[in-house]
Amino acid sequence: MNTVKIAIIGGGPAGLAAAIGAREAGEDSILVLERDRLSGGILNQCIHNGFGLHTFKEELTGPEYAQRFIDRAEELKIPCRLNTMVMDISAAGDGSSDKIVTYLNREEGLVQLRAEAVVLAMGCRERPRGALNIPGFRPAGIYTAGTAQRLVNIEGFMPGKRVVILGSGDIGLIMARRMTLEGAKVLAVAELMPYSGGLKRNIVQCLDDFGIPLKLSHTVVDIEGKERVQAVTIAQVDEHSTPIPGTEERYECDTLLLSCGLLPENELTSALGADISPVTRGPEVNESLETSVPGVFACGNVLHVHDLVDFVSQEAELAGRNAARFVRGEIPKTEIPDIRVTAENGVRYTVPEIINTDRLEDTLTLRFRVGAVYKDIYESVYLNDRRILHKKKKIFSPGEMETIVLKKSAILEVPDLKTITVKLEEE
Repeated sequence: MNTVKIAIIGGGPAGLAAAIGAREAGEDSILVLERDRLSGGILNQCIHNGFGLHTFKEELTGPEYAQRFIDRAEELKIPCRLNTMVMDISAAGDGSSDKIVTYLNREEGLVQLRAEAVVLAMGCRERPRGALNIPGFRPAGIYTAGTAQRLVNIEGFMPGKRVVILGSGDIGLIMARRMTLEGAKVLAVAELMPYSGGLKRNIVQCLDDFGIPLKLSHTVVDIEGKERVQAVTIAQVDEHSTPIPGTEERYECDTLLLSCGLLPENELTSALGADISPVTRGPEVNESLETSVPGVFACGNVLHVHDLVDFVSQEAELAGRNAARFVRGEIPKTEIPDIRVTAENGVRYTVPEIINTDRLEDTLTLRFRVGAVYKDIYESVYLNDRRILHKKKKIFSPGEMETIVLKKSAILEVPDLKTITVKLEEE
């Protein structure tokens, strides 16, 4: 059986950054497994700009951003097996914490690989129509926004000419602009929630600048057409997301794009037995980005859906460094109980969910999202009952991820620490 110190599942921005982080931390035995024919992941089809402002201090397209990491991985001679699908990850079964990674490709066939540590970096997928309970037939012309993006930007195929978009996630907003630039007419973007799920800059640059209406608190209630979409009816919804009779609007169109949320690719994670967060749908992790399964780390959109790829890269490099520390036995084993990080008062979740002061480095980075739009409100952090952070912000939006950095020294000042709480407060 082949062996490797660190196996990284996924060769997108998270997997590449994790591999670079592990190599720069001194680990030589690394293998990246990528199911696509190219590394770089979803960024290969994201030809718009806006990437890299945090990481490289310049504005790049998705492929340009990915190429920076591809080039660095090649410089470091990190091997990446393309067209390789990971089928299973399981415990070695000999009392060690090693994992058996089973993968499949055309050249090698079905292979089992023994790894001392595994980094999960499989990314996320779009929520399909079947999960949305939209009435109507199943005609041609219904695509997820990501599929349409790949068709237009990589395959050179135009999905349609008259378009309605359901959901205002970032991919849907970007595709509203992309379809318009390619000559299509985007009639409307309907959003079930009373706020957009995308970044404010994308609403302005992709909708407002092109005169595309954004209809908040609206959803699709009917799709006409048997062979091909002929028309779509949207209606306003009440506070319970129930369509309001009499508010229906019918749009004659040939295409419906769905941008109704992203879900972490967690099948391998679940099969491995890692604890899954009911909010993010990704694994719960500690301050080292290690899951509940020892030696298995997670980063990027397989952990929780990010708004900016720059944060994916930062997080993944940390996961890679910690995987290298794990295989060298440098992550301390401790008898001190773990501390739970809880989210309250408008904060939907935090990552990480668990920390241990013995394993903490000099700082702890907490990332979180809110559950609604909040204006002129404070973000607060409590260690037990002691408030150590109270910072006012003009606006919090579900489409934007927030970051808090805490010093280890401040955490250690609180005796008998049991809980860390992140919440929003009005004063």
